[in-house]
Amino acid sequence: MIQLIALIIFFISVAGFAFVLARKIPALNQLPENGDHGFKKHESIVRLEKALKNLHFDFFHKQVWLQKTLSKLRVLILKAERKIDTLLHGMRKKAQELDKKKK
Repeated sequence: MIQLIALIIFFISVAGFAFVLARKIPALNQLPENGDHGFKKHESIVRLEKALKNLHFDFFHKQVWLQKTLSKLRVLILKAERKIDTLLHGMRKKAQELDKKKK
């Protein structure tokens, strides 16, 4: 019973899709193939689009610069951390040796 209902819904959906497609095919055939609609954009809109594209491009370069700077900073911090760890290890080792000598 459930399969019959599902089959009926499927066929109704396919028929609805075919109906919409049949009605829209003539309109789709009249559209140009390259996507151009034939209207010329206003000059201010063209300038605004170019400015937004350039802003996005500059933003990308700023992100790359920031990423490189942060990566270099991370390496410097890791080197400093390693040096501090080595110094602390040496201090602890000397402290342990002093404790052994006192005992």
